[in-house]
Amino acid sequence: MDDVPLPYQVTQARDETADTVTLTLAPTGTGLLAPFTPGRYALAHALGVGRIPVPVSRIDRHELALTVRSAEAVSAALCALRPGGRVGLRGPFGTGWELDRAVGQDLLVVADGLGPAPLRPLVLDALAAPQLYGHLNVLVGARTPDDILYAQQTHAWSAAHGPPHCAVAVEYPGPAWEGPVGAVTALLDGARFDPGNTTAYVCGPVATVRAAARALLGHGLPAERIRVALDGFPDGDTGHGGTGHGDRVRPEDVLLSRNGGPVAGWDEVESPSSTAGPDT
Repeated sequence: MDDVPLPYQVTQARDETADTVTLTLAPTGTGLLAPFTPGRYALAHALGVGRIPVPVSRIDRHELALTVRSAEAVSAALCALRPGGRVGLRGPFGTGWELDRAVGQDLLVVADGLGPAPLRPLVLDALAAPQLYGHLNVLVGARTPDDILYAQQTHAWSAAHGPPHCAVAVEYPGPAWEGPVGAVTALLDGARFDPGNTTAYVCGPVATVRAAARALLGHGLPAERIRVALDGFPDGDTGHGGTGHGDRVRPEDVLLSRNGGPVAGWDEVESPSSTAGPDT
């Protein structure tokens, strides 16, 4: 993996929400990044501004899609790009979801906030090979209906009644919302899965990841089959620039964003050898 970013060009820019954009990028030179797998991320360089880690939300041969929320100067510069704009990319970084380890099992995807972005390639890969897996569940949480990522695709999955089994919950519904209201973890009771033969994939703000992992343990999933990641990259002290929810990040939350991350098994996060302190 070279330290010099490779040049990519924006071929499509799609506004997902008021502050979040998905950029489809194609290489412009002869150099190509090593292949990405679901869950790994890229360092995106906004030319002349800086760089940030960004989840890869779609993998299509040499083209990549990055979903970016405008939160500071670099992400704002990336969100402002339109077709023809240039980006420098490095990667892949981090660990992946390791979907190949779940062949023959039910899949349970729990995504909140920006969590659908790094989980989307996993869902698309599972949909492309349905014969390899059991029930595919996609549970999505958002603050409001306007904050749902990939809303058109998500609503289409929900209306089709599977596969995948897809359900969406929002915390603050508008007058037109007819779906579930509350935390994404409330959707677990309607999911179709065998706890003894399921791998779960959880991504979202700190509080959601923690609550979902513990709810899944309560449903009978072993900790080693609960794969988790944050929906951002915390600075190790506060949620600023990481979760976007202002949660204080504890030691085990930093584990999720180190070089071995961002994906980790819940058994790694809450193991007896973890440096995590008590709940705050």
